[in-house]
Amino acid sequence: MKSEMVKLEHKGLKFKMSRPRLAEIALASVFVQASPANAPQSIAVPAIGEYWPGQGGVNAGYVAACGDVPAHYLILGDKDLGEFEWGRYKEESAATSRWNGKANTDALIAAGGHPAAEAARAYTADVHVDFDLPAAAQLYQAWVHGLIVEGAYWSSTQRSAHSAFFMSFGGGNQYISVKSLELRVRPVRRYFI
Repeated sequence: MKSEMVKLEHKGLKFKMSRPRLAEIALASVFVQASPANAPQSIAVPAIGEYWPGQGGVNAGYVAACGDVPAHYLILGDKDLGEFEWGRYKEESAATSRWNGKANTDALIAAGGHPAAEAARAYTADVHVDFDLPAAAQLYQAWVHGLIVEGAYWSSTQRSAHSAFFMSFGGGNQYISVKSLELRVRPVRRYFI
């Protein structure tokens, strides 16, 4: 016995389908939409300053969406990588974002010759290879939450051809310094939820 065919039209598309096949597709659609895989997922967010298992560092706090970057958590690598030059003294850079360390680090890596950014990008933890040299605002967030308490750390934010921003954690001030100075590096990454 031949199945009855059903004619369907949606937004200008026309097609025919057997009635039993249409019923199978409709039923499958109901199950897919109700399945746990499509349910909103909740995650356990550790307290700020606590190690976030599987994320490569400590929770440095929530960051609201800004520009084309969606909301995310900032993960601060749990290792100080040492002291490095910012690099390329007397040369302008496209690394001028005050809040987007990834965009800045991408620009610095593409240009080459930026030891601080290269060290941050080379860092890996918990299989994550997407660490960046933090932008000025990301370093400030680490200071606000008391995640680094002393030392001077480079940001990825350029000030001019001669200088870039750094954060002095002892007093909580941001300054600029010549790019040839060696300062500490602490990598960050973004965890999108």
